[in-house]
Amino acid sequence: MSVVGRVLAVLAVWSFGSILGLVWGFRREWPDFVHDVHGLPLSWATHTLSTFAGPADFWSVDLTTLAIDLAIWQAVLAVALLLLLKLK
Repeated sequence: MSVVGRVLAVLAVWSFGSILGLVWGFRREWPDFVHDVHGLPLSWATHTLSTFAGPADFWSVDLTTLAIDLAIWQAVLAVALLLLLKLK
C-alpha cells in the first residue's frame, strides 16, 4: 500500500473514532440522579434524565471542554500521521 493510501486509511479510521469518542454517552445511575455524559477523554456534555424531584430533560454543555477534547483528538492524529510518514 502506498504512503497516500496508508494516510487516507488512518484519516478515515481516526475520523470515525474521534466522532464516536465525542458523541458516545455513558449512563450514570444513582438512586436519585440519572444522567448521560458525553465525550472521551473529557466529558463535555451532561444530559440529566431524572432527579430526586422527578423526570428531567436538561442538557449542560461546556464548550471549552469540547474544544480541549477536539484538540486532544487532533494532536494525537497529527502525531500518528507524523509517525506514519516517518516510518515510510
